Amino acid sequence: MFRMAGLSTLILLLCAAKDVVPSGPHWKPTWPSYRVPVILPQSTFNLDKPQFDAEARLEVASPCGPECHKSSPLPTYEEVKNYLSYETLYANGSLTETEVGIYILTSTGDESRGKSRTKRQIYGYDSRFSIFGKDFLLNYPFSTSVKLSTGCTGTLVAEKHVLTAAHCIHDGKSYVKGAQKLRVGFLKPKVKNGSKGANITNSAMPEKMKFQWIRVKRTHVPKGWIKGNANDIGMDYDYALLELKKPHKRKFMKIGVSPPARHLPGGRIHFSGYDNDRPGNLVYRFCDVKDETYDLLYQQCDAQPGASGSGVYVRMWKRQNHKWERKIIGIFSGHQWVDMNGTPQDFNVAVRITPLKYAQICYWIKGNYLDCREG
Repeated sequence: MFRMAGLSTLILLLCAAKDVVPSGPHWKPTWPSYRVPVILPQSTFNLDKPQFDAEARLEVASPCGPECHKSSPLPTYEEVKNYLSYETLYANGSLTETEVGIYILTSTGDESRGKSRTKRQIYGYDSRFSIFGKDFLLNYPFSTSVKLSTGCTGTLVAEKHVLTAAHCIHDGKSYVKGAQKLRVGFLKPKVKNGSKGANITNSAMPEKMKFQWIRVKRTHVPKGWIKGNANDIGMDYDYALLELKKPHKRKFMKIGVSPPARHLPGGRIHFSGYDNDRPGNLVYRFCDVKDETYDLLYQQCDAQPGASGSGVYVRMWKRQNHKWERKIIGIFSGHQWVDMNGTPQDFNVAVRITPLKYAQICYWIKGNYLDCREG
């Protein structure tokens, strides 16, 4: 059923979408179909217990911009396998490394870099919106945003899984303090004594909220982040998946392969996060994509530390189901200074969910490659 992906095949996977070309006055922005590869564990072995001695960084910076990434040589097949191999951290402190193989399913023949800053940029007028009131905060899509005990944001992507940025868990050399006892916080309204069940949504003042925390059972971090953090390849793999100890019982947002920026509705992306300059508030924003590489989206969405790990999403038409659907297509990561024709310009950056990353994250969630064939 399978064959190994060679380098030439792997290059074809980088452009494996069956493009939907916009046309006609009634055209809808439609989710493309992708030929998603299969990524399966090959071997797993134990590692020494980590020290958990790194300071949590709420943002990550890189001087390598779009042209820098576009001019980088394509990775070899073995390099991609190494980048997509991963570490799994368990709640008891044990650590394993899993090597993977990349395959193409053939049974049917047609399967469907400048200077860094210490503070993320606000571009001109601050276009962020604080979301108040349980009627918004507890409803989709805002209810999918959660807070990590290390200070970042995450997004619910399954009944027990949260997608976030790798640098919220691991600084590239070591796991951060608190990663072993990592918790995920769900924003809920505070209930005063004697007011249980009372209707307080008509109050002129926003309701006070609190976080209800759930412990994390295990965490997956790709080796592309751990091995590549010392250079610019690490930015491409700044994502991690958390598995909770119990289901969260909220509606979640599915992941999807990131379409080309020109196919995004209005060329825009959206995300919500817990920016540090607005403590206790969920902050929503949207903005245009300015540039892209195969692995990254460059944009100028206003954001502050704490928003890292937010799920970047868009809403497009799902032809198979005949309905509109939001999907996570990236993970908000960090800040970059970019040399644009000799003029320094700064961008905020999101890691795109590529077909290979989709196959990996989906397998982490589902545990069965047959459930991960459509991106």
